[in-house]
Amino acid sequence: MEFKHVSVLLQETVDGLNVKPDGIYVDGTLGGGGHSYEVCTRLGVKGSIIGIDQDEAAIEAASIRLKDFGEKVTIVRSNYCDMKSRLHELGIDKVDGIMLDLGVSSYQLDTADRGFSYREDAPLDMRMDQRSEMTARDIVNDYSEMDLYRVIRDYGEDKFAKNIARHIVRERAKRPIETTGELTEVIRHAIPMKFQKKTGHPAKRTFQAIRIELNRELDVLRDSLDDMIDMLNPGGRLCIITFHSLEDRIVKSAFKKNENPCTCPSDFPVCVCGKVSKGRVITRKPILPSEEEMEVNSRSKSAKLRIFERS
Repeated sequence: MEFKHVSVLLQETVDGLNVKPDGIYVDGTLGGGGHSYEVCTRLGVKGSIIGIDQDEAAIEAASIRLKDFGEKVTIVRSNYCDMKSRLHELGIDKVDGIMLDLGVSSYQLDTADRGFSYREDAPLDMRMDQRSEMTARDIVNDYSEMDLYRVIRDYGEDKFAKNIARHIVRERAKRPIETTGELTEVIRHAIPMKFQKKTGHPAKRTFQAIRIELNRELDVLRDSLDDMIDMLNPGGRLCIITFHSLEDRIVKSAFKKNENPCTCPSDFPVCVCGKVSKGRVITRKPILPSEEEMEVNSRSKSAKLRIFERS
């Protein structure tokens, strides 16, 4: 299947980077290369971009899309949480901008056998990096009822998390739950019909939760933000697109902490903790997709862009 993914908030994100013709930029979630392509069009002879992605299909698609830019582009198969070490291997310590487009790509959702979608019946997979051994099947069949409840409650924010976990454990006791279709049916039976009619597809939140848990998406984000800010040159910017309230909360909190890290009590006349601001938050409120973009690409509706600038 051809790798197709519509880049969300494309112009807003690349504009937010303030691309310098001779700058060095990193796309930590390369995907099909849409955002990177736009950055490349703004780079001069000495400018460059490093694209990072853990999905082999994304690497192949982006390599084709960006081939005309030649040596301006370096593509690395890795997780963006390893960005610092991957850049060091390339002899790079500081960059002029970093961007992340978080979440799952349209290609991953639309490729049934990747197991991300609750709309197609396929093996329970959901791995963003298919080199990993653990799959969604392992979570569904091996996690305790309490751990399943925690995952669905925390990452899916589903008020029926306890009942869904109970139904999963009950059904897998009869036989393992192997496919997305089987899991979807279990979830349907765990949520009262009157609520299913009001809240969209009943499996949406649980599938999201399992995907986030499997790929450690929130942990990776939380553990990477400070390093990425430290890697920026003065005036360099970090642009992050989130699609989930928990992701957005992590980004907002990290940006605020790096702008104002002082831990002194508010009644102290002067700062004595010695913690110095690393920059400023450019977006006091997140940048949202336009009405036109949401009409063209319904998956952009939950997108939020936040930008931080290094001092």
